[in-house]
Amino acid sequence: MTTEAHCIAPDETLAEVAKLMGDLDVGSFPVCDNDRLIGMITDRDIAVRAVARGEDPQKATAREVMTPEIVYVFDDQDVEEAARLFEAKKIRRLPVLSRAKRLVGIISIGDLAVNASTSLGGEVLKEVSEPSHAQAK
Repeated sequence: MTTEAHCIAPDETLAEVAKLMGDLDVGSFPVCDNDRLIGMITDRDIAVRAVARGEDPQKATAREVMTPEIVYVFDDQDVEEAARLFEAKKIRRLPVLSRAKRLVGIISIGDLAVNASTSLGGEVLKEVSEPSHAQAK
């Protein structure tokens, strides 16, 4: 996992978040209110939930477009549990929390591909990349 996860404040504008994504070359951030994780925001959230709907990125905030339903793993869970969540939820990044529910890092599919068994990383990528039923034609 990446241990130096940068949190975004819920009142940061989408323009600020997008600039920081570009500066740090990342596609998502945890959204934290004080030291508590309250959501995740992705570049796709900004594009689809805000820009495509005509929101002003200079005024709209992270809280307005973040995903508040947080899927996460604890730092003492094994990598197979993270893999099951990636597959079941069709997501590419998971916040990693301590048992005190404090953010300690983020694990990505790329982390699995590089650090876990080849078969586990490949299977997760395959499952996550398959279109959802809503997208299938």
